[in-house]
Amino acid sequence: MTTAPDQVPGQVPAPDPVPTPASPTASSLASPALQVAAAGSCTLSPHYGVALAVVILGVGCLALLPLWSGAPLLALVVSAFGLFLLLQTAVLRLEFGADALLVRRQEQLLRRFPYSDWMGWRLFWPGLPALFYFREERSIHLLPVLFDPGTLQSQLRQRLPHLARDAAPQE
Repeated sequence: MTTAPDQVPGQVPAPDPVPTPASPTASSLASPALQVAAAGSCTLSPHYGVALAVVILGVGCLALLPLWSGAPLLALVVSAFGLFLLLQTAVLRLEFGADALLVRRQEQLLRRFPYSDWMGWRLFWPGLPALFYFREERSIHLLPVLFDPGTLQSQLRQRLPHLARDAAPQE
């Protein structure tokens, strides 16, 4: 048995340090659905469920072919929209910042939605969330859920609890 230069013979070596939230090993242990930065922001991971469902629906439109000659065109349009959603799911990221919801394409900031402008939010079909609605003072937004819906809802309840229409009281 060899000892380290600063270790006394017969002494048990100290264990490796416990990873802290700022260390890279702690971030690798974090849930893939949630990436938390040091400043308290939260970036949602992608969720391909809605996009894949639209692609499958588009392919399923081909089953209408014996009944309707327009089925291939419908299948093409719906499938193309599903592929567009797949691409958007891969490149767009939602980040909950300290004072605003940020929309990014990779590292580029596309849009900023300050929480102070929000008038309400809602996830439609909570059992199978597919649409995310939120209203600002000047505009209304209805988006497909391209991000982890559980983390999206928990972040919305944490940051905007007074605006949730369907939020149950938190214990």
